[in-house]
Amino acid sequence: MIALLQRVSAASVSVKEQEIARIDRGLLALIAVHRDDEPHDITRMAERILTYRVFPDTEGRMNRSVEAIKGSLLLVPQFTLTADTRKGTRASFTKGADPDKARHYFDELAGLCSERLAQVALGHFAADMQVHLVNDGPVTFWIES
Repeated sequence: MIALLQRVSAASVSVKEQEIARIDRGLLALIAVHRDDEPHDITRMAERILTYRVFPDTEGRMNRSVEAIKGSLLLVPQFTLTADTRKGTRASFTKGADPDKARHYFDELAGLCSERLAQVALGHFAADMQVHLVNDGPVTFWIES
């Protein structure tokens, strides 16, 4: 699994001009599932997202996680993160999981994160979404399970 983590002061997702999810201070995580991912990758990714230290401590160092600050989390499915862009001018998506597997893994990830964090909001799987964010820093990290 891949997560593109962005520390945000606010983020939201809209589908067909209707806002479906919104968070304040926390993380926006764009999520992709590889075809070779296994169930243990879901648990590993949840742990990494919730405990990755991207928020400043009292000295301004990135030593606090979204869980530690009791922040919010917005999970957005984004299969394009699995793209192979090494050749040509058009991406290949053969590394991505099939839609049923990807949806199941995304839902499981959301469930695990919701068990430990009070506010977990979700984008809509397989929808044409507009994602709005105020990137805080900016701070962005690419993590894999």
